[in-house]
Amino acid sequence: MDAIYHRLFAEADPGFVARAFQWIQECFAGKCPGYQAIDADYHDLEHTLQGALCFARLLEGRVLAGAVPIMTRPVFELGLFAILLHDTGYLKQSGDTEGTGAKYTAVHVDRSGDFAAQFLARQGYGLMDIQAVRNMIHCTGVNVNLRAIPFQHDLDRLAGYALGTADLLGQMAADNYVEKLAELFDEFHEAATFSEKNAGFVGLFHSAEELMRRTPQFWQEYVLPKLHKDFEGVFQFLSRPCPGGPNWYLERAQSNVDRLRRLYPS
Repeated sequence: MDAIYHRLFAEADPGFVARAFQWIQECFAGKCPGYQAIDADYHDLEHTLQGALCFARLLEGRVLAGAVPIMTRPVFELGLFAILLHDTGYLKQSGDTEGTGAKYTAVHVDRSGDFAAQFLARQGYGLMDIQAVRNMIHCTGVNVNLRAIPFQHDLDRLAGYALGTADLLGQMAADNYVEKLAELFDEFHEAATFSEKNAGFVGLFHSAEELMRRTPQFWQEYVLPKLHKDFEGVFQFLSRPCPGGPNWYLERAQSNVDRLRRLYPS
């Protein structure tokens, strides 16, 4: 991650990446004032780091491809904050003793935006930067209307689309994705049990097996259209060499989906 950042920007802050990662590690370890350590099994620090690496590789590929507008250091840095903080909505406050943070699945995007705003304000970031991070985080919402997000400029929007893409592909391409789906079901089940009115999509599945069986449909009917259309195909910048080379993330995600099809034939 640090190597990508320094390859992209000659004027890179030598301590920025280490500082950002230290902050998020402390947040998830329960060292953020007023919050407990993460106790959601699927949306944990590993999940966040998978997305963060995918995000950085995507933006690097975009630079290598000569895409315009050209990515700037400030937007890259805000985007990295956004991907690192995008699931902090699963963190429980200190006095919250009921269940795990998974109960907030249906509302975690808004909670993540609120947490990021408070956290970055404490670090001295201004209102415009904080709003940019909020906007990027909202790109990860399942049913979000991307056109309604008030991006300040095109680079913010592109970083948001990169973030949404990395959130999907970072997890679905992971070696342990299939095995982790049982933990994802547990989170959905807790969220649906915790609040029926906020359950939404999390109440669609009645067992881990059903979630696994329907994941190929989710890939085909939700993820791929989202990547190609809503996020304007920025996943293509993950190809190496870029453009035109193999896309490891897309291939690994497809491999996991194919494995699920074999395990749970329709």
